[in-house]
Amino acid sequence: MIDWYLGALDSGGYGLVALLMAVESSIVPLPSELVIPPAAHLAVTTGRMSLPGIVAAGAIGSWLGSSVMYAAARLLGRPLVVRYGRYLLVPPAKLEAAERWSASYGGYGVFAARLLPVIRHLIGILAGIVRLRYGRFSVVTLAGSAIWSAVLCWLGVVAGADQALLAGDLHRVTLWLAAVVAVLGVLYWLFVHRQMRRRH
Repeated sequence: MIDWYLGALDSGGYGLVALLMAVESSIVPLPSELVIPPAAHLAVTTGRMSLPGIVAAGAIGSWLGSSVMYAAARLLGRPLVVRYGRYLLVPPAKLEAAERWSASYGGYGVFAARLLPVIRHLIGILAGIVRLRYGRFSVVTLAGSAIWSAVLCWLGVVAGADQALLAGDLHRVTLWLAAVVAVLGVLYWLFVHRQMRRRH
């Protein structure tokens, strides 16, 4: 799968990165951790793309995907999301918890959500439901997405320097993924889960 993606990046370039990040920012469970790091590794090893270009493509793609979710939620409203969200991986409990987060933190919450797992994929929907001003939503989404893409670029560069990882050492791959998941899990528990429980 990674080999296919690296090959596709040769022809797709920044456009492919932006497209996949747009998908990642929708309700489709495509982890950004599988999109940006391989592109960053390719940029460093071949020079066919630049790291700033990948960060920009990631941020713009995330903004586009989130904007589609924002527009749909703002147009269709909360009742439709509550009724059919469970079929799109957005059950009522998750929606209500994320709504409390959005209501408490507003634009700052959108910015922080772009850096956190789980809620990152829902924030466009929530901002649309609570009718957060689109200009503000766009600014904080682009800023948060750019930072997240930069972090993933760094991860791709560091991981790419691991020769055992490049050679396909599954044990080393597991260690890298476990470390990333652990860090994201701690961030989610500290900044989202505890806050949602306090406001339940």
